[in-house]
Amino acid sequence: MPWIQLQIPADPDTADQLEDLLMEMGADAVSMEDAADQPLYEPDPGTTPLWSQTTVTGLFQSDRDIDQLCTDVRNVWHQQTQQSLANIDVTLVEDKDWERAWMDDFHPLQFGKRLWIVPSWHEAPDPDAANLMLDPGLAFGTGTHPTTALCLEWLDGQDINGKQVIDYGCGSGILGLAALLLGANHVVGVDTDPQALESSRENARRNGVDEARLDLYLPENEPDAKTDVMLANILAQPLIGLAPHLAALTNPGGDLVLSGILSNQAREVMAAYEPWFIMDEPEQREEWIRLTGRRNDR
Repeated sequence: MPWIQLQIPADPDTADQLEDLLMEMGADAVSMEDAADQPLYEPDPGTTPLWSQTTVTGLFQSDRDIDQLCTDVRNVWHQQTQQSLANIDVTLVEDKDWERAWMDDFHPLQFGKRLWIVPSWHEAPDPDAANLMLDPGLAFGTGTHPTTALCLEWLDGQDINGKQVIDYGCGSGILGLAALLLGANHVVGVDTDPQALESSRENARRNGVDEARLDLYLPENEPDAKTDVMLANILAQPLIGLAPHLAALTNPGGDLVLSGILSNQAREVMAAYEPWFIMDEPEQREEWIRLTGRRNDR
């Protein structure tokens, strides 16, 4: 059975209202997507911004009368806003196993020579490699985003056997767990979101990681523990503010790995860390940057 798909262009002031309207009209699902290839990189705290040009899409059962449905949507919109809604794009969408189609889009990913990120429904391509079983979720948390990939490739290229690691802004736990699979002795994960800590904990259980090797904290509860490797894949402005704190937690000679930084932000972030670290030249992937450095003895 096909679905009726209504797509309506919107701006940030009308997108949420259109979403509510389509749900009121009986949509089985409503989504929003960027209509102008405009990325959202670093929203202000407490905000949930939308693109300047957004497409609001509603899926309806195919037994609805299409003409009447569009008329009803336009009429209710006019009643609520006193505005016209001229542009409604109507498409019949083939019915299929959406969960299976979604799963088919994700395959094992290799980072460097030793490390693989493997969705749970796949066999590991190399059973002898460091295989991190991790189901897709947010792009920042699965290795598909350049910021995460840059950090994973750095980890794969290092000898971290027996080292202490801090993953600041741990999210799904992907970086800290990869470090453990590559030989790190212990990881401390820190995140402001309690749900992220639970996600890290669940992913550790899924990968058979000894609970004693991974400790997870909210920032207000984090221990005053020194580390050999400091990982922080966050965003530029938080990284700048955290520079003195992350430096204080890093042992002399310890490694620093920062990501979540746009190319035009790299120099500002480097400057924030140069009082404590000898910084390398930035490594770039698409518009994103990874910064690395070593803690000096001061």
